[in-house]
Amino acid sequence: MAIVRVGARNHTKAVFVSTASSTNLDPTDRRILSVLQAEGRISNAELAERVNLSASACHRRMQRLEADGILRGYVGLLNPRKVGLPTTVFVDITLSGQSDELLDAFEKAVARIPNVLECHLMAGTADYILKIVAEDTEDFARIHRQYLARLPGVATMQSSFALRTVFKTTALPV
Repeated sequence: MAIVRVGARNHTKAVFVSTASSTNLDPTDRRILSVLQAEGRISNAELAERVNLSASACHRRMQRLEADGILRGYVGLLNPRKVGLPTTVFVDITLSGQSDELLDAFEKAVARIPNVLECHLMAGTADYILKIVAEDTEDFARIHRQYLARLPGVATMQSSFALRTVFKTTALPV
């Protein structure tokens, strides 16, 4: 599953797209998804016109894409700077073991940390990579003390602060 941001640069919607069924998408479904990724606030009538369907046929396809779990929901995208969370930190975490119990305990605990935007199980040097937002370095120090240092099974942790986001997209090729 992936989160696909839809809309132009300042639009505030995201669509959750399941990659499991993506091979069953026909060209019209792919055009619908592409348009939604570029213009998330588009009306059904305008979307239908852009993909050469009637409004009712377009609506039925959207309902099917939602029912199939390809489109799972819509959310507002917030500007982290505007809500006081301009600092992005990537944290590499290596666990002390690889048992299912330890992985499950870690994943459940990290999912409860409010400032963690993403958690990825990795192949390679680190077991997990977290993407965290904070107010500033002091706020990250608080998050580290209050949450990260208490995560189960952590052997090592390395934090890297993003200086600037050069490029960011959530639009998937469909």
